[in-house]
Amino acid sequence: MNLEVFLLILFAGSIFAGFVGSLTGLGGGVIIIPLLTIGFGVDIRYAIGAALVTSIASSSGAAIAYIKEKITNIRIGMFLEIATSAGAVLGAISAVYLDKKYISMIFGSVLIFSAIRIIRQEGVSENNTHTSRLARRLKLNGAYPTERKSIINYRVKNVAAGFSIMTFAGVVSGLLGIGSGAFKVLAMDTVMKIPFKVSTTTSNFMVGVTAASSAVIYFRRGYIDPGLAMPIVVGVLLGAFIGSKILPKASVRKLKLFFGIVISFAAVIMMYNGITDNNI
Repeated sequence: MNLEVFLLILFAGSIFAGFVGSLTGLGGGVIIIPLLTIGFGVDIRYAIGAALVTSIASSSGAAIAYIKEKITNIRIGMFLEIATSAGAVLGAISAVYLDKKYISMIFGSVLIFSAIRIIRQEGVSENNTHTSRLARRLKLNGAYPTERKSIINYRVKNVAAGFSIMTFAGVVSGLLGIGSGAFKVLAMDTVMKIPFKVSTTTSNFMVGVTAASSAVIYFRRGYIDPGLAMPIVVGVLLGAFIGSKILPKASVRKLKLFFGIVISFAAVIMMYNGITDNNI
């Protein structure tokens, strides 16, 4: 394959990765890693390094638009980022001692279960007034505008449980070199009962910070190649911008179905790599 074709496919894949990342809150790594490793035979660690840079770019590109649309709950994002950042550091340290092959297989299994659960889950009630005492003290409750210009108020539950899951999400990020957006969305949507659109946009806001915590480790180990990562960033930013324009008008049911399909794909790829790649 000549260089022009390689760059064209990589750029198109990067646009799609940014688009998927902005709609689902996953970051672009779930597309970039399989594209580079399976499609182009890039070493898994360099693919992860590029994916981390991609997640930062995707998060930055989408987060600005979502904050402007007043969908992202910045207060929740900043609070939960304490857990994910701490977990990411712990995961990066643990990665020295644990075999990523087995972690990837476990991660893939959990993602498949999560995809099924979130697709079948009923939506959060818009009239729900119950909230936890901790959510009130931290002022985590909020509201977001709909495509019909109305305002939906929501109340946050199970803050401690959500915080714990976010710590685990950070550990996964440090171990696997991904933004772990799937666990972030699941924690907010399923456990904390935050509306799905708020969960995905707030996850987008958080993914970049978590990925940056892991990226430092990979950069120090020499696994981030600027020549590989930089072309991807341009495509991801474009894709994230496109996705940010679509999400406010999108159906929550369709978004959940799309989310489930994407993380199921990511799960299969992670398990495949765990089974077949001895160097993962």
